[in-house]
Amino acid sequence: MNHLKKNNIHDYMGIELNIQTWALLEKKDRNIHDDKRMLFFSKASLYHWKKSSQYKPVNEQRGQWLISHVLAVLQNGKESLKYAKACMDITVKESLNDFDLAYAYESKARAYAALGDTEKMNRCFLNAKNAGYEIKDNKDRKFFFKDLYNDPWFECME
Repeated sequence: MNHLKKNNIHDYMGIELNIQTWALLEKKDRNIHDDKRMLFFSKASLYHWKKSSQYKPVNEQRGQWLISHVLAVLQNGKESLKYAKACMDITVKESLNDFDLAYAYESKARAYAALGDTEKMNRCFLNAKNAGYEIKDNKDRKFFFKDLYNDPWFECME
């Protein structure tokens, strides 16, 4: 890592911690230690993205989404919703659409599912689904719908 300049360390760490978070999210036999690491990694990834020389608001929006997603998976709906709302706030403020708008709605839906609020989850899920249909790139659209229909939805989905 000596070849990385000081200002690039944040670029590297933002990406690497994101990758590590996803590896833990996809791990089938996660334990409590893995869950703690996953949450720390997601928050640290956002920290480094915010300090990155490549920083753009969309990086922060996606970082907020990832933390919200991790918290929802860990069944911490209250905290998940806090990050989902931050994700949506950035989405609206920066006029993000397409892929990012669909995921912002998905994060709110999943947070409400973790809270057991079926009515709000359904409303946000439908918004996510409708925004997903508007994703222009076919590969991105398929990727989004694969995520949207993946668990956990707890008891809110049939």
